[in-house]
Amino acid sequence: MPQRPLIFGILNITPDSFSDGGKYFALDAAIAHARQLAADGADVIDIGPASSHPDAAPVSPEEEIRRLAPVMEVLRGEGIALSVDSFHPETQAFALAHGAAWLNDIQGFAEESFHPALAAADVRLIVMHSIQEHGNADRRAAPEGDIVERICRFFEARIGQLEKAGIARDRLILDPGMGFFVGPTPETSFEVLARLGELKSRFGLPLLVSVSRKSFLRAVTGRAPGEAGAASLAAELLAAIGGVDYIRTHEPRPLADALAVHSALKVRQ
Repeated sequence: MPQRPLIFGILNITPDSFSDGGKYFALDAAIAHARQLAADGADVIDIGPASSHPDAAPVSPEEEIRRLAPVMEVLRGEGIALSVDSFHPETQAFALAHGAAWLNDIQGFAEESFHPALAAADVRLIVMHSIQEHGNADRRAAPEGDIVERICRFFEARIGQLEKAGIARDRLILDPGMGFFVGPTPETSFEVLARLGELKSRFGLPLLVSVSRKSFLRAVTGRAPGEAGAASLAAELLAAIGGVDYIRTHEPRPLADALAVHSALKVRQ
């Protein structure tokens, strides 16, 4: 049976997430939810110690680390594969030292002074594109021109920087960004989603897509974040058909089921 995309289960340990607003901010709730995500089919738990939506409050590296430390200690002790979602080098250094197997950076590892430390490590790096380039998402318009070409130019430049620093190309995973990270109108995100194959063929690197509960899906369905499961699943399955290697989601169970059906169909085509 063909290998399915790996599932990253989203664990927001923040008080102001757009999707699950502080439900897993307390340690006991965070641990219980991480275990449930793994039981529901998540291969990796992607821990976010700060929100990145346009209305999120900034969080210092020190506070991110304070939130991460007890959660990582427990989950690492249970043998759960961990990813840490932060653009702060200090937080990334903590994650490297405390068992993270992936680092997930919405700025695409823009801090060149930290590249030597990344080169000395062996974790996988999720290099995300965003039109903001620095910091959280905002509501700025998408740049004029072909958004996929812009994403490709970003990846060409950033991959070159990382390789020059001694980071092996085969450690990189590319994330084109979705929602406000490519622009506030749904059309831009759908354009990227429809053209994932171009990114795959151009770079020959694994792709990660994170569309779960995002604003562009809610805009076309009229659903609130907690009601966007079906829309998220439809977009995630389209991403799988488009050849992505990792899917980051709030709801692993329906996605795992959908991927099992997709794999069963592929062997008969």
